[in-house]
Amino acid sequence: MPEKRVKASIFITCLIDQFYPQIGEAMVKVLRRQGVELCFPEAQTCCGQPAFNAGFQSEARDLAKRFVSIFEKEEYIVAPSGSCTSMVRVFYSDLFKNDPEMLVRTRKLGERTYEFSEFLVKVLGADEVDARYDGTVAYHPSCHLLRELGVKSEPRQLLQNVQGIELKELPDAEQCCGFGGTFSVKYPEISGAILERKLDCIRRSGAETLVANDAGCLMHMAGGLKRQNIPVRARHLAEILSSSE
Repeated sequence: MPEKRVKASIFITCLIDQFYPQIGEAMVKVLRRQGVELCFPEAQTCCGQPAFNAGFQSEARDLAKRFVSIFEKEEYIVAPSGSCTSMVRVFYSDLFKNDPEMLVRTRKLGERTYEFSEFLVKVLGADEVDARYDGTVAYHPSCHLLRELGVKSEPRQLLQNVQGIELKELPDAEQCCGFGGTFSVKYPEISGAILERKLDCIRRSGAETLVANDAGCLMHMAGGLKRQNIPVRARHLAEILSSSE
């Protein structure tokens, strides 16, 4: 636990707000255990990623400006999502490349915006959070988390230090699960084919639980697991780390 009390603002993404509130609650539980002073700006909404990915640049800019106005005075911003963190840290620069003032503001904000596991390890220096989870687990590194943020070792460090856990290797772990946000809606046949490959890898891992850091990926893979009656649970990293039983 850091000597100085760290203050952080929680950014709860759209999917977690609408479908997986337990993930947000789990993240809060873990961060509070680490002594982080948390706040939750109630005015927060979407970061603009769906609009940006769909090509609606103007609408995405409006949402991004709102996000910046709400969060830019916070010491740190923490999100349980690699993709939404990537939107703020990486793609806001694309949105505002012709707006020098907003570009500076978004870059300053991006420097203080972290994905959950990245924040734990890089900011708090905590790769062990006093968690216990009895069972076998395979970890899927989601695309934005891995490729845009470069967060690769942090989730595995945290999982390796969970008491009772047995980590199984996920074959071809770094291959996409096929979700890609609006990609899965626009190109369902391609998305489904990619998902089939991922489901086969999950089967071969022999794990009882599949863990990832993005709710979209988890929703996509959990749906495939359920439709095919594959007895593997899908859980967010925060849910694993918040467990103490």
